[in-house]
Amino acid sequence: MFPFTLITLQLLSSNTLAVLPRNPDKEIECELLIVGGGLAGTAAAYEGLLAGRTVCLTEITDWIGGQISSQGTSALDERPTQRSQLFYSRGYLELRERIKKFYGKLNPGECWVSKSCFMPKEGHKILMDMLKDAERKGKGHFIWFPSTVVKDLSISKHSNKSTGKQITNVIAIQHHSIEDRFSLNSYPLSQIIQDIYSYKNSTRLSKKIIRFIPKLQNNSIPANWYIIEATETGEIIALSDVPYRLGVDPVSYLEPSSSSKDGNPFCTQGFTYTFAMETISESIVHKIPKFYSQYSPYYSYELERLADFDLIYTYRRIWSPSKGKTRTFNRIKFSIPTAGDISMQNWTWGNDYRPGNSKDNLIYTRTQLKSMNQLNPGKWMGGLRRETLRKGEEHSKGYFYWLVSGTMDSQLKKGVKRINKNTTYLKGLRSPMGTYHGLSKYPYIRESRRILGRKSFTHKNGFSINEIDISRQNYRSKYYQETLSFNIYQQLNKVLAKYNNSSILNEKKVMESSSSSQRSTIYFDSIGIGHYPIDFHPCMNEEIPEKAGNSERNNERQGQGKTFPFQIPLRAILPQEIDNLIIAGKGIATSHIAAAAYRVHSFEWSSGAAAGTIADFAINEKILPYQLITSPSFQSLKLQKLQRKLTDNKNPIKFPHTSIFNNNWNHWQ
Repeated sequence: MFPFTLITLQLLSSNTLAVLPRNPDKEIECELLIVGGGLAGTAAAYEGLLAGRTVCLTEITDWIGGQISSQGTSALDERPTQRSQLFYSRGYLELRERIKKFYGKLNPGECWVSKSCFMPKEGHKILMDMLKDAERKGKGHFIWFPSTVVKDLSISKHSNKSTGKQITNVIAIQHHSIEDRFSLNSYPLSQIIQDIYSYKNSTRLSKKIIRFIPKLQNNSIPANWYIIEATETGEIIALSDVPYRLGVDPVSYLEPSSSSKDGNPFCTQGFTYTFAMETISESIVHKIPKFYSQYSPYYSYELERLADFDLIYTYRRIWSPSKGKTRTFNRIKFSIPTAGDISMQNWTWGNDYRPGNSKDNLIYTRTQLKSMNQLNPGKWMGGLRRETLRKGEEHSKGYFYWLVSGTMDSQLKKGVKRINKNTTYLKGLRSPMGTYHGLSKYPYIRESRRILGRKSFTHKNGFSINEIDISRQNYRSKYYQETLSFNIYQQLNKVLAKYNNSSILNEKKVMESSSSSQRSTIYFDSIGIGHYPIDFHPCMNEEIPEKAGNSERNNERQGQGKTFPFQIPLRAILPQEIDNLIIAGKGIATSHIAAAAYRVHSFEWSSGAAAGTIADFAINEKILPYQLITSPSFQSLKLQKLQRKLTDNKNPIKFPHTSIFNNNWNHWQ
């Protein structure tokens, strides 16, 4: 450990890092520092360990897995064609196989939203076993930091042939409970978030200050370590203040279905605190929550055909020890709930919380962060609105009461909602969510801060994947003809022409006949894949989302619908300005609409696998990742070598038969 005076001088020489209140308790050397232990972060760690790297992984909760564990959404979102061909990254395939082996079947919950629904607490265990095995197999070194948040970054100009800045060290805070029980699992996040980002010990938590530094000290390579941003809301994106976007983008020929002429940074997709409930043989009279009347005007089954408790319960059932009688709904067969069944709830007009205004948005914008001084050294507090987290927690608990005891439905006629007394709310450290309060350890986040990728001649403001790159939308419909300006509509038609083979022969003919794309954009620098519909959980129009009569933001669902199988280009995971920062998960360079497809489980894994592979590759090849897309010599040689490495490691970078001459993707469901 360095003397305090030396550390102070080093920290003061940084342009972003604050003077610490005391000497760091630990100094840890890493080759890959992964911030965020969701599926993307876990995938990056998995590949890094197989490559033999020293991998440090931090996570705000004490579980890895994000969506399938700490956020409680342990129902794998997959598309039928991709699933039938098992065309996924190798780590994701291993995860599926381990779920099957652990339970004896892939779908222990017998849910019907997915082919695999399981317990969140087991998701963490399975993934941790995968990382330990990868560590042994690859002879890497895995250093796991649960209950840890990043507080400060040291960012400085690198002197060795680098055009941009680099993160040279990172300060994090790891918290431990002063009590016998673990505090993050005792209290909902809203009650503890300010404490966990504070350097000071509190009545509940003791803190360790950890300083992460590069393990390598080699002047012959342009970057001695890589930081992989894999947090759920883009914390490192915000803290480093690289160019990024948040919320709705302005309408354009690239984002023709946008709900806003000028954009709206406050309208992100709704977040959800999930919970688990169990079917029991006896009836229970549930106590009405004191806050229930505030949220009850919101709750609904949404559609009359869905106004069926058994249907909603089994939709995301995560455990079913015995099979009940079979029912059929819209060609879907499911067994009715029986005693011992456990269901996880994640419902749009239920426990989704959907703020969308400047006074209630969950993820603070850059302007809001600056006004609160959170971007100043030592002032970062996570970048989330605590009051909105609190209301989201109450909203979710209120939804459980509505499901079992509510009698009114906000969107449907009277008499639709019935009481269901044979269920109980599960809470406690042994419950599926692993918390005393029963809510997920962290909310399920559908949309993050999203970087703008590197600038180029064709992307003067920065690279982005947009709606038009993936959507099957019919852009000849009346809506677009009446809504879009003449210039935007003409530009849109020109873009559509490039997706049709005959455009090579007759562009004018295609412009007149094309109603939609015939395939997704094909990227020369693809490093991963994904496939999922553009799926929205829109923000609400007015402040106080749960207010009676409130409605979804107008036209937010216009872009919703089918997509083609799509790719993840290298340009989408490399931010501007900082050369040793790589983005994985929901923070990659996508538009608001494209992000609604680039957010599910297999995509997160694919992006994380790519990030971990690229970091290892860059160190080995003594290059910076951005050089692969800006230098012609690297494009033709090094980039191809990276792509071969990914495919040789069974991490696909394109779907079968991907080609500019193949516009027949109708069978990909």
